[in-house]
Amino acid sequence: MKRAHYHFLLLGLIAMSLISCQKPKETEWVELFNGKDLTGWTPKIRGYEAGDNFGNTFRVEDGLMTVSYDQYDTFNNRFGLIFYEKPFSKYLLHIEYRFIGEQATGGQSWATRNSGVMLHSQSPESMGIDQDFPMSLEAQFLGGLGDGPRPTGNLCTPGTDVVMDGKLITQHCQVIDGPTFDGDQWVNIDLLVLGDEYIAHIVEGDTVIHYSKPTLSENMVSGFKPEAMKIGTAVTQGYLALQSESHPIQFRRVAIKDLSNQ
Repeated sequence: MKRAHYHFLLLGLIAMSLISCQKPKETEWVELFNGKDLTGWTPKIRGYEAGDNFGNTFRVEDGLMTVSYDQYDTFNNRFGLIFYEKPFSKYLLHIEYRFIGEQATGGQSWATRNSGVMLHSQSPESMGIDQDFPMSLEAQFLGGLGDGPRPTGNLCTPGTDVVMDGKLITQHCQVIDGPTFDGDQWVNIDLLVLGDEYIAHIVEGDTVIHYSKPTLSENMVSGFKPEAMKIGTAVTQGYLALQSESHPIQFRRVAIKDLSNQ
Protein backbone atom coordinates (compact mmCIF):
# COMPACT_ATOMS: atom_id res chain seq x y z
CA MET A 1 0.00 0.00 0.00
CA LYS A 2 1.34 3.41 -0.88
CA ARG A 3 2.12 5.83 1.91
CA ALA A 4 -0.72 8.20 0.96
CA HIS A 5 -3.21 5.35 0.99
CA TYR A 6 -1.97 4.23 4.39
CA HIS A 7 -2.38 7.78 5.71
CA PHE A 8 -5.96 8.02 4.42
CA LEU A 9 -6.86 4.59 5.78
CA LEU A 10 -5.39 5.41 9.17
CA LEU A 11 -7.41 8.63 9.39
CA GLY A 12 -10.56 6.73 8.41
CA LEU A 13 -9.98 4.09 11.07
CA ILE A 14 -9.39 6.75 13.71
CA ALA A 15 -12.61 8.52 12.77
CA MET A 16 -14.58 5.29 12.88
CA SER A 17 -13.09 4.34 16.25
CA LEU A 18 -14.25 7.67 17.66
CA ILE A 19 -17.78 6.92 16.52
CA SER A 20 -18.12 3.68 18.41
CA CYS A 21 -15.96 1.53 20.65
CA GLN A 22 -17.99 -1.56 19.82
CA LYS A 23 -17.97 -3.54 16.62
CA PRO A 24 -21.11 -2.57 14.66
CA LYS A 25 -23.77 -5.27 14.49
CA GLU A 26 -25.24 -6.28 11.16
CA THR A 27 -28.70 -5.42 12.49
CA GLU A 28 -27.63 -1.77 12.67
CA TRP A 29 -27.66 -1.51 8.90
CA VAL A 30 -30.81 -0.08 7.33
CA GLU A 31 -31.45 -1.23 3.77
CA LEU A 32 -32.44 1.78 1.64
CA PHE A 33 -33.17 -0.42 -1.38
CA ASN A 34 -35.66 -3.20 -0.63
CA GLY A 35 -34.74 -5.42 -3.60
CA LYS A 36 -38.32 -5.38 -4.91
CA ASP A 37 -39.26 -1.90 -6.08
CA LEU A 38 -38.27 1.78 -5.85
CA THR A 39 -40.25 2.57 -2.71
CA GLY A 40 -38.64 5.53 -0.95
CA TRP A 41 -36.83 6.78 -4.05
CA THR A 42 -37.62 9.74 -6.36
CA PRO A 43 -36.13 10.20 -9.87
CA LYS A 44 -35.09 13.59 -11.25
CA ILE A 45 -33.98 13.65 -14.88
CA ARG A 46 -32.78 16.78 -16.65
CA GLY A 47 -35.66 18.36 -18.57
CA TYR A 48 -38.35 16.68 -16.47
CA GLU A 49 -40.01 17.38 -13.14
CA ALA A 50 -39.00 15.48 -10.01
CA GLY A 51 -40.85 12.17 -9.93
CA ASP A 52 -40.98 11.74 -13.74
CA ASN A 53 -39.08 8.53 -14.47
CA PHE A 54 -38.59 9.24 -18.18
CA GLY A 55 -38.00 6.13 -20.27
CA ASN A 56 -38.32 3.92 -17.20
CA THR A 57 -34.68 4.85 -16.60
CA PHE A 58 -34.70 3.58 -13.02
CA ARG A 59 -36.22 0.16 -12.46
CA VAL A 60 -35.79 -3.10 -10.55
CA GLU A 61 -34.75 -6.17 -12.54
CA ASP A 62 -34.06 -9.55 -10.93
CA GLY A 63 -33.83 -7.91 -7.51
CA LEU A 64 -31.30 -5.30 -8.67
CA MET A 65 -31.82 -1.54 -8.92
CA THR A 66 -31.03 -0.98 -12.58
CA VAL A 67 -30.31 2.14 -14.62
CA SER A 68 -31.23 1.44 -18.25
CA TYR A 69 -31.61 3.42 -21.49
CA ASP A 70 -33.34 0.86 -23.70
CA GLN A 71 -36.32 3.21 -24.14
CA TYR A 72 -34.18 6.21 -25.17
CA ASP A 73 -33.73 7.08 -28.84
CA THR A 74 -30.62 9.05 -27.85
CA PHE A 75 -29.29 10.19 -24.49
CA ASN A 76 -29.48 13.91 -25.35
CA ASN A 77 -27.84 15.10 -22.11
CA ARG A 78 -30.69 13.72 -20.00
CA PHE A 79 -28.53 13.32 -16.93
CA GLY A 80 -30.53 11.88 -14.09
CA LEU A 81 -30.53 10.78 -10.49
CA ILE A 82 -32.68 8.83 -8.11
CA PHE A 83 -32.91 10.32 -4.60
CA TYR A 84 -33.60 8.60 -1.31
CA GLU A 85 -36.54 10.18 0.46
CA LYS A 86 -34.85 11.61 3.57
CA PRO A 87 -31.69 13.61 4.29
CA PHE A 88 -28.81 12.45 6.49
CA SER A 89 -25.93 14.22 8.20
CA LYS A 90 -23.69 11.66 9.92
CA TYR A 91 -23.64 8.14 8.56
CA LEU A 92 -21.80 5.22 7.01
CA LEU A 93 -23.18 4.35 3.58
CA HIS A 94 -22.49 1.03 1.85
CA ILE A 95 -23.06 0.52 -1.89
CA GLU A 96 -22.44 -2.47 -4.15
CA TYR A 97 -22.54 -1.67 -7.87
CA ARG A 98 -21.50 -2.96 -11.26
CA PHE A 99 -21.50 -1.54 -14.79
CA ILE A 100 -23.25 -3.60 -17.47
CA GLY A 101 -23.88 -3.50 -21.20
CA GLU A 102 -23.13 -0.69 -23.61
CA GLN A 103 -23.39 3.05 -23.23
CA ALA A 104 -26.54 4.76 -24.53
CA THR A 105 -26.37 6.29 -27.99
CA GLY A 106 -25.48 9.96 -27.69
CA GLY A 107 -23.72 9.66 -24.34
CA GLN A 108 -20.58 11.71 -23.76
CA SER A 109 -17.30 9.85 -24.14
CA TRP A 110 -16.28 10.72 -20.57
CA ALA A 111 -19.52 9.14 -19.32
CA THR A 112 -18.64 5.65 -20.53
CA ARG A 113 -18.74 3.36 -17.47
CA ASN A 114 -19.23 6.45 -15.32
CA SER A 115 -21.73 6.97 -12.50
CA GLY A 116 -21.67 7.89 -8.83
CA VAL A 117 -23.48 8.65 -5.61
CA MET A 118 -24.20 12.22 -4.56
CA LEU A 119 -23.72 13.00 -0.86
CA HIS A 120 -25.18 15.97 1.05
CA SER A 121 -27.27 16.75 -2.04
CA GLN A 122 -30.06 19.28 -2.40
CA SER A 123 -33.51 17.72 -2.72
CA PRO A 124 -34.90 16.73 -6.14
CA GLU A 125 -37.77 19.21 -5.74
CA SER A 126 -35.35 22.12 -5.21
CA MET A 127 -33.55 21.49 -8.52
CA GLY A 128 -34.24 23.51 -11.65
CA ILE A 129 -36.01 21.56 -14.39
CA ASP A 130 -32.95 21.85 -16.67
CA GLN A 131 -30.35 21.60 -13.91
CA ASP A 132 -27.66 19.13 -14.94
CA PHE A 133 -26.37 17.98 -11.53
CA PRO A 134 -27.50 18.76 -7.97
CA MET A 135 -25.41 20.83 -5.61
CA SER A 136 -23.69 18.00 -3.79
CA LEU A 137 -20.52 15.96 -3.27
CA GLU A 138 -20.07 13.13 -5.74
CA ALA A 139 -18.26 9.92 -4.94
CA GLN A 140 -17.56 8.94 -8.53
CA PHE A 141 -17.87 5.38 -9.83
CA LEU A 142 -15.67 4.60 -12.84
CA GLY A 143 -15.27 1.29 -14.63
CA GLY A 144 -12.03 0.35 -16.31
CA LEU A 145 -11.88 0.40 -20.09
CA GLY A 146 -9.32 -2.38 -20.38
CA ASP A 147 -6.54 -0.06 -21.47
CA GLY A 148 -4.90 1.11 -18.27
CA PRO A 149 -5.68 2.84 -14.97
CA ARG A 150 -9.11 4.42 -14.46
CA PRO A 151 -9.55 4.64 -10.69
CA THR A 152 -12.92 4.61 -9.00
CA GLY A 153 -13.77 6.62 -5.87
CA ASN A 154 -12.80 10.08 -7.10
CA LEU A 155 -14.40 13.23 -5.69
CA CYS A 156 -16.34 15.65 -7.91
CA THR A 157 -18.00 18.78 -6.53
CA PRO A 158 -20.96 20.17 -8.49
CA GLY A 159 -22.08 23.34 -6.74
CA THR A 160 -19.60 22.92 -3.87
CA ASP A 161 -16.04 23.51 -2.73
CA VAL A 162 -14.22 21.49 -0.07
CA VAL A 163 -11.13 21.65 2.13
CA MET A 164 -8.31 19.12 1.74
CA ASP A 165 -5.09 19.21 3.74
CA GLY A 166 -6.05 22.63 5.05
CA LYS A 167 -6.54 24.14 1.57
CA LEU A 168 -9.75 25.25 -0.14
CA ILE A 169 -10.29 23.13 -3.25
CA THR A 170 -12.29 24.70 -6.09
CA GLN A 171 -11.21 22.30 -8.85
CA HIS A 172 -14.22 20.23 -9.90
CA CYS A 173 -12.76 16.71 -9.66
CA GLN A 174 -10.01 15.23 -7.52
CA VAL A 175 -8.63 12.08 -9.14
CA ILE A 176 -7.25 9.58 -6.66
CA ASP A 177 -4.50 7.01 -7.10
CA GLY A 178 -6.89 4.13 -6.53
CA PRO A 179 -7.98 0.78 -7.93
CA THR A 180 -9.28 0.13 -11.45
CA PHE A 181 -12.03 -2.44 -12.00
CA ASP A 182 -12.41 -3.75 -15.54
CA GLY A 183 -15.35 -5.86 -16.65
CA ASP A 184 -18.76 -6.23 -15.04
CA GLN A 185 -17.56 -7.22 -11.58
CA TRP A 186 -19.27 -6.03 -8.40
CA VAL A 187 -17.49 -3.24 -6.51
CA ASN A 188 -17.96 -2.30 -2.85
CA ILE A 189 -17.69 1.32 -1.75
CA ASP A 190 -18.32 2.82 1.68
CA LEU A 191 -18.78 6.50 2.43
CA LEU A 192 -18.08 7.72 5.95
CA VAL A 193 -19.78 11.10 6.40
CA LEU A 194 -19.59 13.08 9.65
CA GLY A 195 -21.53 16.23 8.84
CA ASP A 196 -19.03 18.71 7.39
CA GLU A 197 -16.21 17.60 9.69
CA TYR A 198 -14.91 14.53 7.86
CA ILE A 199 -15.93 12.69 4.69
CA ALA A 200 -14.08 9.66 3.33
CA HIS A 201 -14.44 7.42 0.27
CA ILE A 202 -13.49 3.82 1.06
CA VAL A 203 -13.12 1.45 -1.91
CA GLU A 204 -12.93 -2.25 -1.08
CA GLY A 205 -11.73 -1.36 2.42
CA ASP A 206 -9.10 1.20 1.38
CA THR A 207 -9.70 4.89 2.17
CA VAL A 208 -8.75 6.58 -1.10
CA ILE A 209 -9.65 10.22 -0.32
CA HIS A 210 -10.93 12.31 2.56
CA TYR A 211 -11.96 15.95 2.90
CA SER A 212 -14.03 18.34 5.00
CA LYS A 213 -15.84 21.69 5.21
CA PRO A 214 -17.95 21.56 2.03
CA THR A 215 -19.59 24.87 1.14
CA LEU A 216 -21.92 25.95 -1.67
CA SER A 217 -20.37 27.49 -4.78
CA GLU A 218 -21.16 27.85 -8.48
CA ASN A 219 -18.55 25.21 -9.27
CA MET A 220 -19.59 23.27 -12.41
CA VAL A 221 -23.34 23.39 -11.95
CA SER A 222 -25.91 25.08 -14.17
CA GLY A 223 -29.66 25.50 -14.44
CA PHE A 224 -30.17 25.79 -10.69
CA LYS A 225 -32.86 27.91 -9.08
CA PRO A 226 -31.21 31.15 -7.86
CA GLU A 227 -32.86 30.86 -4.44
CA ALA A 228 -31.16 27.49 -3.90
CA MET A 229 -27.66 28.89 -4.33
CA LYS A 230 -26.33 30.64 -1.23
CA ILE A 231 -22.61 30.84 -1.91
CA GLY A 232 -20.42 30.03 1.07
CA THR A 233 -23.12 28.23 3.06
CA ALA A 234 -21.77 25.24 4.99
CA VAL A 235 -23.10 21.91 3.73
CA THR A 236 -23.66 19.74 6.79
CA GLN A 237 -26.41 17.40 5.60
CA GLY A 238 -28.42 16.46 2.55
CA TYR A 239 -29.93 13.75 0.39
CA LEU A 240 -28.35 10.67 -1.20
CA ALA A 241 -28.75 10.22 -4.95
CA LEU A 242 -27.54 7.61 -7.45
CA GLN A 243 -26.64 8.84 -10.92
CA SER A 244 -27.67 8.00 -14.47
CA GLU A 245 -25.03 9.41 -16.84
CA SER A 246 -25.67 7.28 -19.97
CA HIS A 247 -24.02 3.96 -19.08
CA PRO A 248 -26.17 1.15 -17.62
CA ILE A 249 -25.36 0.29 -14.03
CA GLN A 250 -26.87 -1.95 -11.36
CA PHE A 251 -26.98 -1.78 -7.57
CA ARG A 252 -27.56 -4.85 -5.47
CA ARG A 253 -27.22 -3.16 -2.09
CA VAL A 254 -27.62 0.37 -0.74
CA ALA A 255 -27.49 0.39 3.06
CA ILE A 256 -26.82 2.95 5.77
CA LYS A 257 -25.86 3.21 9.41
CA ASP A 258 -27.16 6.47 10.85
CA LEU A 259 -24.43 7.79 13.17
CA SER A 260 -26.21 10.97 14.25
CA ASN A 261 -26.73 9.71 17.80
CA GLN A 262 -23.26 8.24 18.32
